[in-house]
Amino acid sequence: MTVDRRLVLASASPARLSLLRQAGLAPEVVVSDVDESAYSAPRVAEQVALLAAAKAAAVAKRETDALVIGADSLLEFAGKPLGKPSDAADARDRWRRMAGRSGILHTGQALFDVRDGGVASRDIAVASTVVYFAEPTQPEIEAYLATGEPLAVAGAFTLDGLGAPFVRRVEGDPAAVVGLSLTVLRTQLAKRGLAITDLWRH
Repeated sequence: MTVDRRLVLASASPARLSLLRQAGLAPEVVVSDVDESAYSAPRVAEQVALLAAAKAAAVAKRETDALVIGADSLLEFAGKPLGKPSDAADARDRWRRMAGRSGILHTGQALFDVRDGGVASRDIAVASTVVYFAEPTQPEIEAYLATGEPLAVAGAFTLDGLGAPFVRRVEGDPAAVVGLSLTVLRTQLAKRGLAITDLWRH
């Protein structure tokens, strides 16, 4: 069965868009433009949940009928949240500290069901995955920094890009580390009476 519901991704992340497309979905992208610095929470998992909900809410206000997905990711390392590095020096310092150690990548995910111009329901969840980092050499770190990739992503690493060789393993949902948990999305849709297969593009 196919359900004619618009799926809207409230994120400019190419990785999140790619994940949804690879899962057979065809989302539209509407960037939330939420000021992330305006939101804070005592725990990292709470912070990403708050930001994901804020992004979904901002886009939901512009919609009349859509399923809106908001998401945010932060790496918790040594008990502190790490978003995108401020510059190359910051990313270099992070990798020196992260090498050979582990952190927890938290991805907050919100699904707002918008009907008749109002939010009929909302579901907010967090997927937390332990990431074990390898020990890249200094030349490898410098080469990685030169690509610019670690400056554009939470935690200064990727699992689906050039940073993948520097991740030894993960415990948890690998898709959530990329930026969006497809398992969580399937559960969120099921609570609305929808199977994720109902939204597959045909």
